Amino acid sequence: MPRRNKLLLLLLAAMALAGPGAAQLPRGKPGASPALEADARDAARPLPDAAAPLVLPELLANSRFYAPQVLEALARVRGAEGRLLSTEGAFDTLFSANLDARPTGFFDGAEVGARLFQPLASNGGNVYAGYDIARGSFPSSQSSNNTARYGRLTVGTLFSLLRDRQIDDRRFNRQLATGDVELADNDRLLVAIGVQARAITAWNNWVIAGQRVAVFKGLLQLALDRQAGFKRQVAEGLRPAILLTENEQNILRRQTLVVQAEQALQQAAVNLSLFWRDGDGNPLVPGAERLPRALPAPLPVAEDVMAALENRPDLKLVDVRITQARQRLALDRNNFLPRLDLKAEVNQYVGDAGLAGRAYTGTESKLGLTLTVPIQQRAARGRLNQTQADIEGFAQRRRFIEDQIRVEIGSLGIAARQARRLLGIAIDEQDRALAMAGAERRRFQEGASDFFLVNLREEAAADAQVRRLDAAFRQIVAHADLAAATADLKALGLAGA
Repeated sequence: MPRRNKLLLLLLAAMALAGPGAAQLPRGKPGASPALEADARDAARPLPDAAAPLVLPELLANSRFYAPQVLEALARVRGAEGRLLSTEGAFDTLFSANLDARPTGFFDGAEVGARLFQPLASNGGNVYAGYDIARGSFPSSQSSNNTARYGRLTVGTLFSLLRDRQIDDRRFNRQLATGDVELADNDRLLVAIGVQARAITAWNNWVIAGQRVAVFKGLLQLALDRQAGFKRQVAEGLRPAILLTENEQNILRRQTLVVQAEQALQQAAVNLSLFWRDGDGNPLVPGAERLPRALPAPLPVAEDVMAALENRPDLKLVDVRITQARQRLALDRNNFLPRLDLKAEVNQYVGDAGLAGRAYTGTESKLGLTLTVPIQQRAARGRLNQTQADIEGFAQRRRFIEDQIRVEIGSLGIAARQARRLLGIAIDEQDRALAMAGAERRRFQEGASDFFLVNLREEAAADAQVRRLDAAFRQIVAHADLAAATADLKALGLAGA
């Protein structure tokens, strides 16, 4: 037997002896179990690396699509789009058919007809076409029911010349629904901006809480390392035994700080789960292993923050309200106009004269004008005054919101600048405190300092590190609030929203 075949037989025998789990059916092939096929599908689906740090862009991309507030706002947008579609139904083509017959009585006329009506989107009128065919005799008042042998074709139109020419209820409702879609979309963007700003704050709070844990663990480790040295020195008679007790007291105090910092970290992770969700929208609590190692940089600030004033969705909401009120004002003014409608119709009689009744043949054309003049117009005047008051009120609201936004952006700009200055001061203080603590430890090792002063320097250095973290957090929050106030969609992870 060739050597290759012997090796193949040995391999198959080893797989058989290894048990049923060693030789499995290929996934996704005929005869494979459903569990194996599910495993194959799960293996093909890309999964996040649980060991990789949870970075801010990843969080913002997640909260943008899975936050319940954003999904609720998207549902409102879809509802507004549905209402807009329903208003388009006023311009749908209509089909109608009729059948009139007189089984008994003096006249025996019967008529069958069909009509197609198409409302005009640019005028208050419509166009129509139809076909009628009649047999028998009709009263003189209904002589127009008579047709030729093969029926009558009709084409006509109705145009509004004054009232309803520029705007009518149908077009106004469509414009109003279009504005409602814009309102819902701007409200969605406003909600998304708020969600992203809160997500940035929650994420940075979680990251900085992890940095605080690292600071206090480092402080604790100094005491633990020192305790081991003290034990050797006490055993050799170089230090008094009471020093061990004093250092144990420091260890317990620093352990308390670590436990409190870890509790704050766990609470920050739970708060972050409101913005970090799985594909089904369920909250995920990130573990400490996903903490970034370094502090994040604050969001960039636009050079001219006031230039972004017009990007604010709440300001656009008022603009849409003003536009809708002006459209209503146009409709109110339209109602003051007299109605003057032009009707034109052409009838083509097909074939010879009908089997009964008058002989209608050839082509017939009709023109007509209808005039309707309202007299008092009290209802229209009342609506007009109300709409004008609404427009004035919206204009004042927009002015106040614009002033409020300017003040908000100005205050946040001041807060961002001062936070940057305070962070610089905190960094300098931290560097000096760490240098003092290091120098004091060296002096203590050389016998030129005492244990109390060493602890004091180390705890002062830890406090300076925590203050530096707090200053960094205030700067990050100030920049995030400024990005939200200026509707900086790129910085908030909403580019293209």
